[in-house]
This record gives sequence, C-alpha cells and structure tokens, in this order.
Amino acid sequence: MRSFFALCLVILFIASPIKTMADWAYPFVVWDGYVYVLQDEEVNEIGKEIGHVTKYSDLEGSYSGNFSNAYPRGTKYYEVKEVSSKEAIAVEVSSGTYRVAERGGPYGGNRYAFCDPDSPFFIIGILFVAVFTVVVYFSVRERKND
Repeated sequence: MRSFFALCLVILFIASPIKTMADWAYPFVVWDGYVYVLQDEEVNEIGKEIGHVTKYSDLEGSYSGNFSNAYPRGTKYYEVKEVSSKEAIAVEVSSGTYRVAERGGPYGGNRYAFCDPDSPFFIIGILFVAVFTVVVYFSVRERKND
C-alpha cells in the first residue's frame, strides 16, 4: 500500500506544471489561438467586435483563452476595416481609442495545466484527487477494522 501512495505522489509531482514568473518581452493579446502583438499605431477604421480578453496577467506563464499581458479582462477586440484578421486586429485601449495588434504565431496556451478551469485536464485532475481520496479513506478504514 505504501508503494501505491509513493507512486501517486510521484505521478502528481511529475504531472504538475512548473510556472515561470518573469516579465513579458512585449505587450500582446491572444485571439482565436494566435498571438497579436500590440503596435504603437492607432486605428480609426474598425469593424465589428470579434472578442474580448478573458484572462489577464502581467507575469509570464502559460494561460488559456483570449489572454492578454497588457489589457484587463473585458477589453474588446475588433476587426480592422479592409484588413484580414489573419494580419491584424484592433484592441480598444480606452473609450473610442483603438490600437493595431499584428498577428504573430500560434499561441501554445495552457493546454496541459491542471489548475486552470479552461484546461481540458482540469476535470481529469479533480477526478484523480477524488479517486485518491476515496482509496486512502477505505484503506485507512480497512486497517482500523483489522
């Protein structure tokens, strides 16, 4: 039984992601799975709203959703008229003021985190903890009955 607990602890330790805490190299937003790097250029010709920031952090890490390291949750994204969203989008930096964000590469995000509810592994992590708790409870109860 001790080997089972040791194995569970090793698996939990190996599966836990390591977070880095550093400053980002540049301001950006993530939309539709891609990083959009903020430019100093303002834009006036905007189209329809296409999304908004769902997670903000100024510390380097790996996050999911429409993440930003520069703007708070709720900051809106818009199309730029006559520009494909595969090239750039507009970010509302203040009421009526929009900055261009040019598309970079795909954003890896937080695909493998156990503590982020947006991650597909969140439920798996919860189930693992629940099963582990039940096994411990019944093994302790069994020992007391012996």
